[in-house]
Amino acid sequence: MIGLAALILAALFAGAALYINLVEVPARRLLAPAAARTEWAEAYRRGYVMQAGLALLSGVCGLVVWWRWGLSPQLLGGLLMLANWPWTLIAIMPVNRRLLATSEDDPIVLQLLSRWAKLHGVRTLLGFAAAFCFALPYITR
Repeated sequence: MIGLAALILAALFAGAALYINLVEVPARRLLAPAAARTEWAEAYRRGYVMQAGLALLSGVCGLVVWWRWGLSPQLLGGLLMLANWPWTLIAIMPVNRRLLATSEDDPIVLQLLSRWAKLHGVRTLLGFAAAFCFALPYITR
């Protein structure tokens, strides 16, 4: 069951991340810079805990399955999910801080939002790669 939990949590993470990249980011680009920054800040505040929790729980579940049953795909999936944490802290968090520190009419807002979207795309890829790893034992049965 814990392997299935890892897969479900990773799939939820990947789906949420993909939604952000395919729906929220393009919609945000249609807004004026002040509105785009305001929308991003609200979405960031609401999504932070959800995505961080999904990444952590899924990663830990994958590592537990690997530790208990020695399934290498689960190890890789767990590490990929947990990689979202350092990626976020090292690559994305500086952009988040700059965005939160800008005034709504700062001309750099759109550039920062574009950079943020590209960096967030890596999180989406990590989530899908992990979900694939977690699914492998079910696919190859």
